[in-house]
Amino acid sequence: MQRRFLQGVKLWGNYKIDCVCLPKNSMNKRDFLKISGIVGTGFLLSPQMACKTLKSGAKSSTSAWIDPLLSAKGEFTLPALGYSFAALEPHIDAMTMEIHHDKHHAAYIKKLNEGIKATPAFADKTLGEILANVTKDSPAIRNNGGGHYNHSLFWAVLGANGSKPEGKLWEAINRDLGSYQQMLDTLKDAGTKVFGSGWVWVCVDADKKLFISATPNQDNPLMVNLVEKKGTPLFGIDVWEHAYYLKYTNERKKYLEAIFNVLNWNVIGERYANLLL
Repeated sequence: MQRRFLQGVKLWGNYKIDCVCLPKNSMNKRDFLKISGIVGTGFLLSPQMACKTLKSGAKSSTSAWIDPLLSAKGEFTLPALGYSFAALEPHIDAMTMEIHHDKHHAAYIKKLNEGIKATPAFADKTLGEILANVTKDSPAIRNNGGGHYNHSLFWAVLGANGSKPEGKLWEAINRDLGSYQQMLDTLKDAGTKVFGSGWVWVCVDADKKLFISATPNQDNPLMVNLVEKKGTPLFGIDVWEHAYYLKYTNERKKYLEAIFNVLNWNVIGERYANLLL
């Protein structure tokens, strides 16, 4: 467990972090997440540990909330999953999760770090600043910075808990996206229509309204110099073939239908609440 925890701390980059190990069972998981604030980013650690960052990061463009993932800076590292590779079975198979996380995501991070070393202009920027400033003239930073952020958020919003949106998020979905079912249908349609590889997103715009968009490759709505629809992702769904091909072969539509079963709406709801701050 200690090894995985240290990987999680490194996610925040060159932060000075005070870590306190709490006795087992001294608090439940929900209380831990509330105290740490980590659930707002969807990055899940054990309830036996809590950390307090001592260095502030970049603010979201639509919220006063500080997203630790976007505030990460320096030598980026692979975040540990908050669940086992088999946790999303039968919807997403364990082999796909292991290869996707340990191979594909790790490769994006390695190439991002290499790209930053070769591009001094990005050397002292947070991940949020990198995404906000990248252009088509820096393809290595664009592809791998996007790949790192997109996958980190993706792991965070998955979980086999069978939840559904509640409260203000449920109201916002009905207000801005028609209904919960209409949102799922729109996501499935948008994801199916992505040519080649890419992502589909539910985002919060500058007016704190929800919208759905799709981006090619590893682009995301935080890349203001590259996308038409700009906003802060609430969650995203990977529609690259490496996310589903072992189980679903070329049937992306079936994969999209399946992944809706493992969206962790508790985490997504907490993220939405933070973006409203």
